[in-house]
Amino acid sequence: MALVGVLALQGSFNEHIAALRRLGVKGVEIRKPAQLDSVASLIIPGGESTTMAKLAEYHNLFPALREFVKMGKPVWGTCAGLIFLANKAVGQKTGGQELVGGLDCTVHRNFFGSQIQSFEAELPVPELASKEGGPETFPGVFIRAPAILEVGPEVQVLADYLVLSDVLDSNSTIESPEEKIQSEKKVIVAVRQGNLLATAFHPELTADTRWHSYFLKMANDAAEGASTSIIAVGVDLGSNNQPRNDLPIYRSIKN
Repeated sequence: MALVGVLALQGSFNEHIAALRRLGVKGVEIRKPAQLDSVASLIIPGGESTTMAKLAEYHNLFPALREFVKMGKPVWGTCAGLIFLANKAVGQKTGGQELVGGLDCTVHRNFFGSQIQSFEAELPVPELASKEGGPETFPGVFIRAPAILEVGPEVQVLADYLVLSDVLDSNSTIESPEEKIQSEKKVIVAVRQGNLLATAFHPELTADTRWHSYFLKMANDAAEGASTSIIAVGVDLGSNNQPRNDLPIYRSIKN
């Protein structure tokens, strides 16, 4: 049975592993490049992206992570993990940070502000609801969250969020209050591109496991026909929420 790796350098990796466990799937902590060989899919959790990048660089993980993405293995990045997967990031600290890349988008680090500006919001998620059932919205937990400003033609937008903000004209370098205007703006907060999934918010901090189930289906589809398909014991991973008898059932090892 294939294992789901969870990058465990810093941040909410334990919460992701707990969410996977609730679905009957075993998540394993990944801290070294060689450990990626034992997993067929990977979750990069939320956390402090600069700290995570420094630790990843220290452990020489970036080349292995990029190769993992290039091989087409499913990877899901939440919050800081989204920043890791983006091809381009703006609003970074001085000197920037190294990125894994692969996701054709531009992300703004800490778009929603500082820690005290963290918030929760109900997000319309039609694609998620159609595949996983349940409510038409999802409880998005945004903690010093990024946002996606632009996406490429191969990127599917799964969720966006309407914000009211004081914004500057994109061509202006003047930052005086008089030059600011009040506007409404939709920013993208969840996307998929092939085997890459990214959310600006933290599904692992909620009781709703639909995003984890959605990712497991991505991983299962990627491994279809191989002996390493991921199927949770007693959990329906069928596309129409009906039991599937055509796939083998494996019993996961609980922590």
